[in-house]
Amino acid sequence: MRIEFESPVTRWEKRVDSWFFATMPEELSVELRELPSPPRGFGSLRVQARIGASIWNTSIFFEGSAFVLPLKKAIRDAQGISEGDLIIVDLDIIDL
Repeated sequence: MRIEFESPVTRWEKRVDSWFFATMPEELSVELRELPSPPRGFGSLRVQARIGASIWNTSIFFEGSAFVLPLKKAIRDAQGISEGDLIIVDLDIIDL
């Protein structure tokens, strides 16, 4: 299942070090949670993510009312992404 969404880059409020995320729209997150998928830690789903020319395998996690995609430093640096930037994320959900 392939999904594309736009998100501002946010810093995780529970930590002060460099944990940054893109947040999937709530409506889409709720739809994904309702689909049958293998049980994984923290309710996560395995994905292949793409932002610009960067492609990597990771997991999305349900935080609050939406899934979040962690943005590692190597990806942020490669794509020139900073906190507050509006980015387009392309996800291929592997677990469904």
